[in-house]
Amino acid sequence: MKISALAPASRDVPKPAASRSSPAVRARTLAILAAVVVIGVVLSIGVGSARSTPGEIWHAFADYTGTVMDLTVREIRVPRTLTALAVGAALGVAGTLVQGHTRNPIAEPGLLGINHGAALAIVATTAAAGPLSYSAQALLAFTGALVASVVVFGIGSVDRRGGSPTTLVLVGAAVTSLCLGLVSATVLLSEAALETLRFWQVGSVAGRSGALELLWPVLLLGGLLAWLNATQLNALALGEAAATGLGVTTARARGVGLAALVLLAGAAVTIAGPVAFVGLLVPHVARWALGADYRWLVPASALIGSAIILLADTLGRIIARPGELPVGVVVALAGAPVFVYIARRKRVVSA
Repeated sequence: MKISALAPASRDVPKPAASRSSPAVRARTLAILAAVVVIGVVLSIGVGSARSTPGEIWHAFADYTGTVMDLTVREIRVPRTLTALAVGAALGVAGTLVQGHTRNPIAEPGLLGINHGAALAIVATTAAAGPLSYSAQALLAFTGALVASVVVFGIGSVDRRGGSPTTLVLVGAAVTSLCLGLVSATVLLSEAALETLRFWQVGSVAGRSGALELLWPVLLLGGLLAWLNATQLNALALGEAAATGLGVTTARARGVGLAALVLLAGAAVTIAGPVAFVGLLVPHVARWALGADYRWLVPASALIGSAIILLADTLGRIIARPGELPVGVVVALAGAPVFVYIARRKRVVSA
């Protein structure tokens, strides 16, 4: 009998590779994502529909004299870059929150009626009062997003469990359909409302810094609530019974998470209009890269969302020179096939 052949030699056993769930690997992944965001910022500031050289970019910051390129960089590209950073981070985190709380892998922030609630507030007021200033549109969009979300959460909470995932999804779909129908009816009756909707619904970070200056405290509050909700989401992922056993009050945890979601998604859609696929795609990429721990997923989603918006906005300025494609169009065109690939890959792996 060759018993010795069955006994493994310890020196021949390969050492296991570092798991992607280890803190060191996750920290390294976050550092890589942060580096990608920095690259996106550099490209966003340095590349535009008007060609510029590194020397001209440096001159705009180090030796500002008010030239055309100085003004382009300081007054247009920098505010646009900051807007892209904020909107991308908000949509990424909001997407992670909504998928975590609804336990629905194809959920996205618009599920709670946020996008169409904002649109309804804008077009209804425009139809009644005439064309609106951009600041008025921003205020109305944020108000409409909040009202739609409160309605969804209020109706979905009548089961006394703080809103079950299935109930929230169904109520959100119903409110979204209602708002969409009212928006369609309003723009058919009012040409001014139609023109306003066309501008707002394009999904762009160009010329939107005024809303960012108004809503940055909302974004900060939403981000803080999302961070505080991360540990509770880890418990909720085990099921409500297990979460309760761990000392988590499920209704309170859902309330905090949904409040963060509403603030982040409402502010993002107010600033940039509806940008598709970011809130849907980012959580899947984050989970693939870092695993299922929401304490890591929340910051990772913020970084991935910012990187996507920054790079998509820059790409839109390159491929359509001397004009540009809005970021919402670029993200939709690129995000659809990417999401189909991810969905197909998961199906093959699980089969």
